[in-house]
Amino acid sequence: MDLYKAIQDLYAEKEKLERVIASLEELQRTAGSIPVLPKPAKRRGRKSMSPSERQEVSERMRKYWAGRRGPENPENTETTEKTGTAEPEA
Repeated sequence: MDLYKAIQDLYAEKEKLERVIASLEELQRTAGSIPVLPKPAKRRGRKSMSPSERQEVSERMRKYWAGRRGPENPENTETTEKTGTAEPEA
């Protein structure tokens, strides 16, 4: 293969690659003009609880406060009567 023919083949291949690159760039520009929908923003703040989760928390807190109060002592009722936080009699 002579050198002149090799150079011509390379120039032909270069032109072919330039056309392919130009067409790909055109596709990229037209695809870029299509608005891409933004991802939905993450919610901030507290997560809302389902009714079953709320029930679990309620039971857990009921057990917690029952343990904190301990057995009903007359001393506890006197203290609550003095502070006025006891339940009113019916």
